Amino acid sequence: MEPDVSEVLDLARLQFALTAGGHFLFVALTLGLATVVACLQTRATIGGRDPDARLVRFWGQLYVVNYAVGIVTGLVMEFQFGLSWSGLTHHAGNVLGASLAVETIVAFFVESTFLGLWIFGWHRLGRWTHLAAIWIVTLTAYASAYWILVTNGFLNNPVGHRVEDGRLVLDDPVAVLTNPSTLLAFGHIAAGALVTAGFFMAGVSAYHLFRRTSEWEFFGRSLRLGVFLSFPALLATAVFGGLQLSSLATLQPVKSAVFRGERAEIARLQAELTAAFGPGDYVPSEAWTRGGALVMLLVFALMLYFTFAGFVLAFFRQAVFRFRVWHVALIAAVPLPYVAMTSGWVFREAGRQPWVVYGLLKTEDAVSDLSPTAMRASLVLFTSLFVLLTAVNAWLLVRLARRGPADVGLGRDERAAGPAADGTADDPGGRGGPEGSDDPADTLPAPRY
Repeated sequence: MEPDVSEVLDLARLQFALTAGGHFLFVALTLGLATVVACLQTRATIGGRDPDARLVRFWGQLYVVNYAVGIVTGLVMEFQFGLSWSGLTHHAGNVLGASLAVETIVAFFVESTFLGLWIFGWHRLGRWTHLAAIWIVTLTAYASAYWILVTNGFLNNPVGHRVEDGRLVLDDPVAVLTNPSTLLAFGHIAAGALVTAGFFMAGVSAYHLFRRTSEWEFFGRSLRLGVFLSFPALLATAVFGGLQLSSLATLQPVKSAVFRGERAEIARLQAELTAAFGPGDYVPSEAWTRGGALVMLLVFALMLYFTFAGFVLAFFRQAVFRFRVWHVALIAAVPLPYVAMTSGWVFREAGRQPWVVYGLLKTEDAVSDLSPTAMRASLVLFTSLFVLLTAVNAWLLVRLARRGPADVGLGRDERAAGPAADGTADDPGGRGGPEGSDDPADTLPAPRY
């Protein structure tokens, strides 16, 4: 490649890595929290218990904030995708266009519409109608993720197509929709999203319990919910991850050889691909591919031991409310699922190089015909916008999480007045117990979970 083309390609890949990886961080928490909120509201609707309704409102408000900012990052990512990768849409748009269009309809029309009904439908819609709205939001969120993975699965394992006039044309929609690369990744991401939500809930709850919050019972329940969700979800994530790793030898043998460090096999595959496609380097970067996989596996092992220990501790009331070292550990562990997901995404995408459509279209042939100056300006613009959106989202989540359930705007009945409007009672002591006791585990009756 010429120097200018090589620079544009490197900048375009960096831009896509930053924007797609950044957007995915929002998606994971959104999917997980939507599921948790829908399940909590189901319990609240059936049981009619106010504590469950308060859980829905508090965690639902954090979900809404993360979703709203995440939608904006998704728009930014799509803009840069169209700007920087016109070669991909030209060559494979007939196959990829349908799945991307359906995802747009699902995410920006169906999901957003019913989310609006859910947000503004408190005290206006019937309880079952309101419950149906959040379940539609949740299911369409998963549908949106699935359709994105249909596209990504085709890039990693192109099936169900034929070539006409040098372009890829959709030939077998069923094969595309049931692509193993899509289905395994979908299961992996769906379970990983629940892990992310579980760690987030446990971390926020631990923060309030560490500070001896007056809402000790509320956050004790939330902490247990987060811990009890994280461990089984992590096991499910490992199952789908293991299935993906076992399929690599068939779907992407070069990535598999790099991951396993098989030098002789790498050399053999390089020779085969050179004979089939001409001179070139067909081995992905070992630093990014194997490094990403190793980081992912190490963080997974850390989370596995941590969640197992937490799963056991959560059965003991004294540990939930008084084990302050565990509280600090739960707070510090919130970023772990994000680290694992990001490194796993690097392993999946970097290991496909030098192909953008595996075995069919090289990345260098998919990049747009832009000047290095234009690409640099685009990278600075989109990266700055992503950093700003991420910072705003983090600030809002922290701000709302610190306030606690007594100051939640979502679902507030403006027609009600006084402490009952939030489902809270006056707490003159301000420490969660009679006469301001600062030890809820000793002075208050055992909470009901």
